[in-house]
Amino acid sequence: MGQELQQSREQEFTPRQHAVLERALELLVAGGERALTTAGVARAANCSKESLYKWFGDRDGLLAAMIAHQASKVRGFSDDGGPMDGERFRAHLVGFAQDLLQVLAGDVSLALNRLAIGQASREGSRLGRLLVEQGRRRIDQAAGALLDAGKRRGHIDFSDRDEAYRTFYGLIVQDLHVRMLLGEEDALKPEDFAARAERAVEQFFVLYGAREKEKAAPRVRAV
Repeated sequence: MGQELQQSREQEFTPRQHAVLERALELLVAGGERALTTAGVARAANCSKESLYKWFGDRDGLLAAMIAHQASKVRGFSDDGGPMDGERFRAHLVGFAQDLLQVLAGDVSLALNRLAIGQASREGSRLGRLLVEQGRRRIDQAAGALLDAGKRRGHIDFSDRDEAYRTFYGLIVQDLHVRMLLGEEDALKPEDFAARAERAVEQFFVLYGAREKEKAAPRVRAV
């Protein structure tokens, strides 16, 4: 099969850079935006400020890299054209759903989104746009590639991939992210991720599964 499942954005950064980005995210969660200074990140990650500027550029570049690093925790999909039966395709969908729940429910994602919401009314605030460009859009592209692969192999059928993906995303997340952002601690527990992911995939196949759509199609009686 080749490397169908991969964290497609991981190759953008070296292991050392990933470690630095993890420290930066920890600082953000612990201390908010004020804690996210080049001096603070350099100290926490045991690197120089010069290295930070070289790797990521300015503060917006660091934020963009942090968001891309976080988004890379949702497994991407690379289609090598090899065979993929229905069971394996379904496993990919479940894996994506579980990864998405894990990331969205994490302290890092919640901290980034709350910060972006808090800055939304500020003129010149870029965090919200960075979250879309470096986070959500990357995840959307990875999921889109997986759905395309499933359609090519006859496992699912849709006329509009974006609409199919929005449906799948909605089945996975529902109102959970909003509830978590509002501080509802029991909105989603890690032990529920697997069952929720499986349920979302089952519901998605009811709507878009090729065999299910064939069963639902009206039959023309021969005259």
